[in-house]
Amino acid sequence: MNFFSKLFTKENKESLDQGLSKSKDSFFGKLGKAIAGKDTVDEAVLDNLEEILIAGDVGVSTTIKVIKRIEERVARDKYVSTTELNQILKEEIAALVNENYKDKKIAHFSDELPCKPYVIMVVGVNGVGKTTTIGKLAHQYKLAGKSVILGAADTFRAAAVDQLIIWANRAGVPIVSQGMGADPASVAFDTLSSAKTKNADVVIIDTAGRLHNKVNLMNELTKIKNVMKKVLDNAPHEVMLVLDGSTGQNAVEQCRQFTLATDVTSLAVTKLDGTAKGGVVIGISDEFKIPVKYIGVGEKMTDLQVFNAPEFVNSLFGKV
Repeated sequence: MNFFSKLFTKENKESLDQGLSKSKDSFFGKLGKAIAGKDTVDEAVLDNLEEILIAGDVGVSTTIKVIKRIEERVARDKYVSTTELNQILKEEIAALVNENYKDKKIAHFSDELPCKPYVIMVVGVNGVGKTTTIGKLAHQYKLAGKSVILGAADTFRAAAVDQLIIWANRAGVPIVSQGMGADPASVAFDTLSSAKTKNADVVIIDTAGRLHNKVNLMNELTKIKNVMKKVLDNAPHEVMLVLDGSTGQNAVEQCRQFTLATDVTSLAVTKLDGTAKGGVVIGISDEFKIPVKYIGVGEKMTDLQVFNAPEFVNSLFGKV
């Protein structure tokens, strides 16, 4: 069994299929027009496919890799019909994604934690669904039997603290906050100190969603990290960047900027259910070689899913 398939339920699959339906419908509509009247996969079909993948926000560099793989298949097999194209496309994209995840373990909520408390620092610009993602993460961890504490270290917007308090109450987990204008590093320090005292399993720290000045962003995140280390030597254990999948290539640029500003170790791509740009997950995964750990495919608390690469590709490009 592929490790991606672990704990992937029928309900997960149905939510994923529904969440990616706009991306899938858009892709197949364009592909159908591209191969209309064609019997075999020739240069013209591949040129059209390349345009479709780029338009679907897979990204230029990743698209070129995929097209090259398909060209090699066509050359090797001599004759490839257009009816086979979707299956070949799916196989090659799945293979590409799996190569990027080779030797990288994607932990599930119920998996044993590498340490306790396990500290996740969440970064990302305002409006990408960062607070919602934190709330859903807390809920999922709690469902898995783990104790969670949230830290409201995005203190530059009063709404950010208030929203996180609402999500903490909704998820039924404690939160440490000092209100708007407080020192974010101080909030992080208090949160980790509380987690140690309460013997919590997971700590999730929210941070300010600003990107207008990379130097200030880097300094702020570095300060928060350094203060955390005064409480726990190796904290944070994970720096998760939240990206809005509906923004397509803008999400790619945000990923580029944040990876320059701090050491991002995992990604969460949200709002995939409201867009036809689901291909951006493949492009981001391939370009940055950072694990896409979670994807948001709906409004329910459980619609923040652990990323399952083969199932994602199946849902995006149709069933086998």
